[in-house]
Amino acid sequence: MSQAVPPGPEALFTGSSQMHALVRAHDWASTPVGPVASWPTSLKVLVKTLLGSRYPMILTWGPELSQFYNDAYSAVIGDKHPGALGTDIRGTLAEAWDALGPLVMEAMTTGVASWVPALMLLLERSGYREESYFDVSHAPAFDDAGAIGGMLAVCAEVTQQVLSSRRMRLLRDLSARASDTPSVAKTCADLMSAMAGHPLDVPFALLYLRSADDRSLTLSGAVGLERGGPLSPETLALEPDAPEAAFFLRALAGERVRRDGLESRLSLKGGPFGDAVGSLLLQSLAGAGTAAPLGVLVTGLSPNRAFDEGHASFCELMASQVAVALRNARAYEEERRRAEQLAELDRAKTAFFHNISHEFRTPLTLMLGPLEDVLARGPVTEAARQDLEVVHRNAGRLLRLVNTLLDFSRLEAGRIDSCFEPTDLAALTQDLASHFRSAVERTGLAFVVDCPPLPEPVYVDRQMWEKVVFNLLSNALKFTFTGSLTVRLTATDDAVLLRVTDTGTGIPAQELPHLFERFHRVHNARGRTHEGTGIGLALVSELVAQHGGDVRVDSVVDEGSTFTIRIPRGSAHLPAERILAPREHASTATGARPYLQESERWSDPEAAPASVLPSPGAQGLSGPPPEAQRPRVLVADDNADMREYAQRVLSPSFDVTLVADGQAALEAAHASVPDLVLTDVMMPRLGGFGLLRALREAPATRAVPVVMLSARAGEEAAVEGLEAGADDYLVKPFSARELVARVRSMLELARMRREAVRQELLAASLRESLQARDDFLAVASHELKTPLAAFRLHLERLERSLGEEALGRARSPLESAGRQVQRLHALMETLLDVSQLTTGRLALDLIDVDLTSVVGDAVARLRDEVERLGVTVTLEAGTPLVGRYDRLRIEQVMTNLLSNAARYGQGRPIAVRVASEDGTARVIVRDEGIGISAEDRARIFDRFERAVPARNYGGLGLGLWIARQVVEAHGGRISVDSAPGAGSTFMVELPLRGLPAA
Repeated sequence: MSQAVPPGPEALFTGSSQMHALVRAHDWASTPVGPVASWPTSLKVLVKTLLGSRYPMILTWGPELSQFYNDAYSAVIGDKHPGALGTDIRGTLAEAWDALGPLVMEAMTTGVASWVPALMLLLERSGYREESYFDVSHAPAFDDAGAIGGMLAVCAEVTQQVLSSRRMRLLRDLSARASDTPSVAKTCADLMSAMAGHPLDVPFALLYLRSADDRSLTLSGAVGLERGGPLSPETLALEPDAPEAAFFLRALAGERVRRDGLESRLSLKGGPFGDAVGSLLLQSLAGAGTAAPLGVLVTGLSPNRAFDEGHASFCELMASQVAVALRNARAYEEERRRAEQLAELDRAKTAFFHNISHEFRTPLTLMLGPLEDVLARGPVTEAARQDLEVVHRNAGRLLRLVNTLLDFSRLEAGRIDSCFEPTDLAALTQDLASHFRSAVERTGLAFVVDCPPLPEPVYVDRQMWEKVVFNLLSNALKFTFTGSLTVRLTATDDAVLLRVTDTGTGIPAQELPHLFERFHRVHNARGRTHEGTGIGLALVSELVAQHGGDVRVDSVVDEGSTFTIRIPRGSAHLPAERILAPREHASTATGARPYLQESERWSDPEAAPASVLPSPGAQGLSGPPPEAQRPRVLVADDNADMREYAQRVLSPSFDVTLVADGQAALEAAHASVPDLVLTDVMMPRLGGFGLLRALREAPATRAVPVVMLSARAGEEAAVEGLEAGADDYLVKPFSARELVARVRSMLELARMRREAVRQELLAASLRESLQARDDFLAVASHELKTPLAAFRLHLERLERSLGEEALGRARSPLESAGRQVQRLHALMETLLDVSQLTTGRLALDLIDVDLTSVVGDAVARLRDEVERLGVTVTLEAGTPLVGRYDRLRIEQVMTNLLSNAARYGQGRPIAVRVASEDGTARVIVRDEGIGISAEDRARIFDRFERAVPARNYGGLGLGLWIARQVVEAHGGRISVDSAPGAGSTFMVELPLRGLPAA
């Protein structure tokens, strides 16, 4: 019985992978493991299993540690594959054997398997000493006898996971270290400190920031490299001709700049194996938005990691993190500087208000005193008295505002002059409220004052309390139109409460939290006037706070408001030094008079109709005859004194209508359209801008000039008014002459605009007439061509029907008739071209055309006609000039030019030349005829224009105009050079590559 032959590698390793093929083809007989036939069964099974696995596996066998591995493992050893197959693993992984050897030998000698996660290995699989990480397991491999014959290892490369985790820690450290950013300098130090903890990823780092003048970079942070070295200068001038600066300029321009081969210049060891660092990377640090870069980050690259896509992305994220931290630090510094500047401005503002208030009080005192003396002593005319009372009222109002500013400046500076004394607060409050009774009842409102005696005197500053009560009552009256005002004083166990209640317009809920803020005003609030500074309630809050109390408000829109003042009883809450203290400054209390004078001038917008004030001497209710009527001016202002002033200034020249707010102005304008509207910007119910929008939206008032009046000075305020659609903007105060001049100017501009509109309508009518004429020419040309074609056909039939003898006798008349028909046909074509050109319907059929051929055909056709007259035509043309042209239109242009040269050439030679230069084709037609004067050359290409001598030759004056339109439609141009008696040279220039891009 014959012995079975062991199967060969072809039968054992039948897979289709690369390693199956390599194992089958390998010369195993020349290796320590011997031919496949001699292998123990266990080895064959292990190799077959290994080759079939998709997980990286390697098997070593025998004392020589001969290698077997699969396709997945081949990627682990890189360019050492496939030479490693069958060789000693100690040679293949020599650089990593210090780490792997003990694990391999332990498995083979003890039979105990091992598993090590994230084992760092030094590999030279890609041409350099690479830092890599693997999860590895080593187990013994047994032979057929059960003895350890080798080692089986499985491994998984986790290099990217380890690197990603490590790099993420660096980015987190950068973010954490730079989160506290008190200054740019500290942020730079923190960023460098964070990088110093990650030398494997950043062997060194340099942080350069741009100087304020953008002409240099300053080293603001360094780690891992000495400052001031060849590659780390303290300062670097950004000069293009400096070698080192060139790399930084490229980086600042947005390029990622890598520099290699610097081992000798750096003299720095890095990476886990202490290899020389020879590469660095320069990246710009982006500024905010479109701002210039903040500087450049220079980082060393690990000598043991390739600069692949992942490494580049990490470096980009690192630079981005550094840039964000620096931007935040700069923003923090700028915000701190702004805060310091604002604090300084606030101090300066307080000092200014204090000083200016004092300065204002002196001239105001000198104004009010003499005014009161004049009004008291008299005698003055009634008109003069009214003017003086207006001045006195407004000077008193100005003094009250100045005193309020002075109070604020003293409060902010902590120099408020207070004197708290025990006071019968019920009697004082009732006395203060009584000043307002006549003003309140005059408006039809009920006035209730309920101030019963209190259990004990209350410590208050009487002057401050006066301002609190007057401000609250004035405010309540301003925003209450029907119902009542109530002043009620009550006592609780520990405090006194003052409530001022009205049944006015109320305050929206969203405005309540801001009501006591300085300069805050409720938007679109409906009141008796829109005047005010927004500081009255803020002053009330500050003055109450000086008493240790507080103020609150309860309000419902359209139902009313209640302001509640709470003042603690006793004196323990007050500064002891201010109780019964003498006053150091002059009092700013002005009494009730300024408040009452202001309230007396308020008019109820709902009850104040438009008042028409005719000019002196108006002829009854109907006014003067229409042809003598003066312009009507509508004046809208919530200040009665301002309305009366405008009426006195304008009435000598205009008819004036007065209204108290924008809504009344709009109704008056719709009822009777004025010639001009003069409006204040800030008014109750409807402000100036709202009135302006409403006037512009209505067709009847859209063109009415609007002049806006405002106390807001400055270019920005004027621009805002003009951009909103106002015709003019006048800043208070203004003189009477300026007001009258502005009104006259706007009325004259309005008249000119109306005339311009009339002229535009007339021009539109003329354009329509021209369009109708052009349409008629087009129709007439088409209609005339039909009978003309029939006439030409009949001539041709007649010529064919005549006998030879009769044809000889009639040839001359027939030829003459044919020429006239041809002439009429040419005229019809010309008129049709005119129609197409003037209506914009000229369409070009662009195809590739040889311009030289087109000109040659046109010259050939003309030559037959003019040679009978003794005129010679020469053509100078070179190679074909191909462009995209409409062949028929170009032929039309050439025919026109050649016909003109023959007609006006006085029988002399005509020269035609075709050439090209710089992508442009040039056709030149030269005659030696009558020529054209300089005056005629300027208009020779216009429609229906002819040179003076040419008018004796007939023609419509359309040929050159049509030629210019056609040439320009092709993207070219036509010109003429000529002088009387010296002939003319026409040049046509056309692009050789079709029409230019639109």
